[in-house]
Amino acid sequence: MKILGIVPARWASSRFPGKPLVKIGSKTMIERVYLQSSKSLDYVVVATDDKRIFDEVKRFNGQVVMTSENHQSGTDRCMEALEIFEKERGEKFDVVINIQGDEPFIQPQQIKDIADSFTDESTEISTLIKKITEPEIVFDPSCPKVIMNTRGEAIYFSRSTIPYIQNTDKKDWFDKFTYYEHLGLYGYRADILRRITQLEPSSLEIAESLEQNRWLENGFKIRVLETEHENISIDTQEDLDKILKQGFVD
Repeated sequence: MKILGIVPARWASSRFPGKPLVKIGSKTMIERVYLQSSKSLDYVVVATDDKRIFDEVKRFNGQVVMTSENHQSGTDRCMEALEIFEKERGEKFDVVINIQGDEPFIQPQQIKDIADSFTDESTEISTLIKKITEPEIVFDPSCPKVIMNTRGEAIYFSRSTIPYIQNTDKKDWFDKFTYYEHLGLYGYRADILRRITQLEPSSLEIAESLEQNRWLENGFKIRVLETEHENISIDTQEDLDKILKQGFVD
């Protein structure tokens, strides 16, 4: 089974333009993501829409492809990158792992867990979840939550607190139920990736602004894998400043 890790990296982030090229210690963020990903996978490629990012990946001898500026999601960018990379190399890949370009400290084991889930031939899409350990996160709409069935498959993703616990004061919900947050690392079988990128946006996706609900709404199965690792995402300049103040050293 051949697995390709794809790191979508855009320049035009609304909250932090150009963040793939910010320096963290002696390396740019995109280089750190690439190096961490390469610890788990034989094939990793950055998919970007900007020549500055393209040139930076070339500088550290990484694999990179130039993709369209018009993609609505990282999943769509991954599909184009897969097609370009397969054509350039003259070979096919069985599985694609979509690795967030703003998580420079992603744990290689997390990527390996996603890759290993595809040894089960029934796995179409897989992703990571983490038990919520802080009560306030349960009610934070910026943190997508997920509920699962008994087979370890996602039922629904929501920015709301799910499930709602009836006849219980909200301050006690955290003690009454184990809540899970969704981490944005995905794996897809290549044929499934092609199919889901052909789907029209769905009502639940639009309502929640969560593209994975489109896949569920169209009958695809998403396997969820629990991790204990806390992902550090850099979405704003403030996030970066917080990391640098912690005295990060290479």
